[in-house]
This record gives sequence, C-alpha cells and structure tokens, in this order.
Amino acid sequence: MSGPASKPVITVTLNPAIDQTITVEALKPGSVHRARAVRHNAGGKGVNVASCLADWGAPVVAAGLLGAGNAAPFEALFQTKGIADAFLRLPGETRVNIKIADLAANDTTDINLPGLSVDAGALNRVRETVHRLMEPGTLVLLAGSLPEGLPADAYAALTADLTDAGARVVLDSSGAPLAAALASTGKLPHCIKPNRHELEDWAGRPLPTDADLLEAARGLHRRGVSVVVVSLGADGALFFDGTRALHGRLPPVNALSTVGAGDAMVAGLIAAFQQDGELEDVARLSVAFAAAKLGCFGPNLPDPATVRSLASQVTVAEPV
Repeated sequence: MSGPASKPVITVTLNPAIDQTITVEALKPGSVHRARAVRHNAGGKGVNVASCLADWGAPVVAAGLLGAGNAAPFEALFQTKGIADAFLRLPGETRVNIKIADLAANDTTDINLPGLSVDAGALNRVRETVHRLMEPGTLVLLAGSLPEGLPADAYAALTADLTDAGARVVLDSSGAPLAAALASTGKLPHCIKPNRHELEDWAGRPLPTDADLLEAARGLHRRGVSVVVVSLGADGALFFDGTRALHGRLPPVNALSTVGAGDAMVAGLIAAFQQDGELEDVARLSVAFAAAKLGCFGPNLPDPATVRSLASQVTVAEPV
C-alpha cells in the first residue's frame, strides 16, 4: 500500500469544540471537589480527522468556524501537526464540552456548554474559503453537527455546491443534517459513514443484520452516494460501492481509548480515496486507521508503518 498523496485534503468543521476533561477522585453532587487533573483538547469531527491525516503524512487544510476568544488550543494543535489553518474566526468563544471523569466509578459525566451562533453570511465565507483552496478532484470532508443559527440543510447545500465545483465530498454527520443531505434533489455526497444507529435513525427502522444494512446502502447508492460505509464498532465496518460489498474486521487491539475511533475510520477512508484505492484497499486502510487509533489517546495515530502493518492484518470478506 503506497503512502499518502500530495493533493491536500480539506476538512470543514462548522461546530468544533474544546473538550475540557476534569478528573476527580469521586464525584459527589452538592460537594466541593479538588481536581486531580485538567486537560484541554481541541476537538470536533473534522479537526479529529485532520489530526489523524496529518499523522499519516497527508497534507491537510482545516477549515470551518472558530470563536476568536479561545482559539489557542486549535492553533497549537495545527502548529504541532503541520495542519494548514483556514478557519474563519468569529467573535465569541468556541463551545466547551466539560467531561468530569470519576475515578471511583470509572464513569464520565458530560456537560456541553452553548457555543457560537452562526448566520448564513459566515457559512458563505466558509464556502468561499473552500472554493479558493480546492481544485477538481479535491476531497472535502464536511463533518459533525451544525451550530445554532444554521438550517438543517446547510450540509446539503454545501455538498451540492462543492460537488458542482468538482470536489469529492465525504459527509460524516447524523440526524437532521444527514437526512437533509440524503433527501436533497441536488448532488449527494461521494461517501457517507454512518454507524448502525445513525443509519437506522435515517431509515426509520431497525437494521439488525448485514443484509438489512446492505439493503439500505443499496438504496443510498441508487440515490447517488458512490460509497456507503457503515461502522460497526468492534466488528469493523461494511463497505458498498455499487458493485461490491465487503465486511472489514478489526485485528485484535488493546484499546487505550475508543473515543474518536469513528473519526479515525473517516480519515482512513479519505487516505484510501487519495490513493484511488479499490474497495478492498478502502476497507483495509479505514479499518486499520480505526484500530491504530485504539492504541492512542486522543485523535492520534502511530507511525505510518504501524498503520500499514495493521492494514495487512485486516480481514476483508464478502458479507454472508
């Protein structure tokens, strides 16, 4: 499997977040606690994907919307990893997700604070930025939730616009934004990667078997999605491109953290698309990225040689 291609990938994150993790000995409501540790990590799906692609050695540009008041963690990440920063700064602060890690209970309590409120003008400036950076064939990732102020069809409009300009759009979202993009009468994404629950939510029915998932994937392909990937957690993922269906399974890995494994899989998909890989190559590399991330804290990968070794160990077969 060859190394990364030279054409930069563009990731777009419209609703990034700073994950503030506070570790306490034992969480007791109504009590005063002394924190054992505090960590601040720049996050958001597109930012996480950019981080993994940078570790792989792929050139990547991170675009989207950031609050000017607390952009420092993102700027530090981009500088450390060599990610080109094309984020638009808006007045205010990027949302903060507070995670209280309870050591005694081995549990985490999440408190998500409100973030930026965005208007159509800011979205149009992001669109103009991507147009300026891309060329025909550029892979553009649209990832994550939408900030307050944007309509549910924002990704649908961006997908159609960028596809018309020659981009290959990968969409990784869920709920109403995903449904709107898939219901669009315009161009649909080149690739989507829902998990089983997200695909069931879109389909409006349970999809308990591989056959059920593939039936839904075939319907999406007929609508215009070239590659449908359904992530299945520890069981790997299903891949469908209209001609073949494959199930890629993870090799056994000692997981330090499962957080962000789905984002790593998206990074692997994009890395394989960059290399114009066949569906088997796409399956191997995306599953390998997810497996490699399990051995790291945060949205990080080990060295590319380790990832390629994992890719050679991924089991790829036609679903039964």
